[in-house]
Amino acid sequence: MASDKGVAKGLIIGFLAGSVVGGLVALLFAPKSGKELRQDIKNKATDFKEDIDEIYSQTKEKVQELINEGKKKSETLVQEAKEKAQNILSEAEKVLQEAKTKASEKVEKIKSDISKEAGRVKTAIDAGVEAYKQEKEST
Repeated sequence: MASDKGVAKGLIIGFLAGSVVGGLVALLFAPKSGKELRQDIKNKATDFKEDIDEIYSQTKEKVQELINEGKKKSETLVQEAKEKAQNILSEAEKVLQEAKTKASEKVEKIKSDISKEAGRVKTAIDAGVEAYKQEKEST
């Protein structure tokens, strides 16, 4: 893209330089008086200045359009990136919440299982102690 701009710039400069040189050569070799020649040169210079002003104006408009287009594209890209980041954060939050819920459920289940086992162990110990006492009394 940069080389395209360089080629276009070179083409414009070459065109303008060729126009100036060609116009001056034509004026210098034309059989006219000094006053007429100076007037022709002045007219050609004015025409050349007008051409340059027009080309400058068109180039300025094109550059401004390109800048505006670039701004719009960058704003769109930034907005899309923000939306994607927000979606990712939202999904991560959901996954984290699900993990917390599952972990909490597991902890509650483990507590319940431990409580049941502790009750069974206590009952078994109590039964063992009672059996020991009865055995001891019977002897």
